[in-house]
Amino acid sequence: MENIYVFAIAVFVIVCIVVLSLLFSKKAIVKRKLRRTPLVPISMFRNEETARIVGKVVLVGEALEAPLSGRKCAYYYIHVEQKTSSGKSTSWRTIIEEEVAGDFVVYESNSCAMIDTKKVKSYIVEDRKYSSGTFHDAEERMEKYLNAHNNESTGFLGFNKALRYKEGILEPGETIAVVGKGQWKRTERTDIPAPYGKILMMIADGNKPVYLSDDPDTVKTGIEL
Repeated sequence: MENIYVFAIAVFVIVCIVVLSLLFSKKAIVKRKLRRTPLVPISMFRNEETARIVGKVVLVGEALEAPLSGRKCAYYYIHVEQKTSSGKSTSWRTIIEEEVAGDFVVYESNSCAMIDTKKVKSYIVEDRKYSSGTFHDAEERMEKYLNAHNNESTGFLGFNKALRYKEGILEPGETIAVVGKGQWKRTERTDIPAPYGKILMMIADGNKPVYLSDDPDTVKTGIEL
């Protein structure tokens, strides 16, 4: 009987760990913040207000090139993990996690906002996934990306490491949601589609970052963009 109690407690602890990890993962935190924050049209945003906007990505500078897929984009997120073994258990360890932002605005109903990307917590849908390992060499783009981050796809005696790669991007024309503090600024830039030279800057609110996602659950508005 005592063994049953021990087993039940162990199962309960494992379930609690899994549930908590799901609830407090970066993905869950970002999506929860975006869903729960009131939506305000960009044109109606009050100065110093903190709220959510939804709009389409418009490039105002040169497009970035996503390292693994080669796609043109405004923003990309890369996550590379390596499989490790310890005794009878195996796990995946992050070796590279990178986010890079280009020059873009969020456009909605003839108004636009620019994101201050210095302090961002994002969840970008990882729509491209790759792997390399035994009998499966890393592709040229993967190897080049690994080398640029002081890593390589092979290990001891030249055997392939078990690696998995995930990539998510923000493409021009894609709809995204952003939560931050808004400040109206005048701009002299002619490459920004800002009516009357005014643009909404979405910035961090004190210790709270700007939240950003392209997940479909976060961009629902019920209005035409």
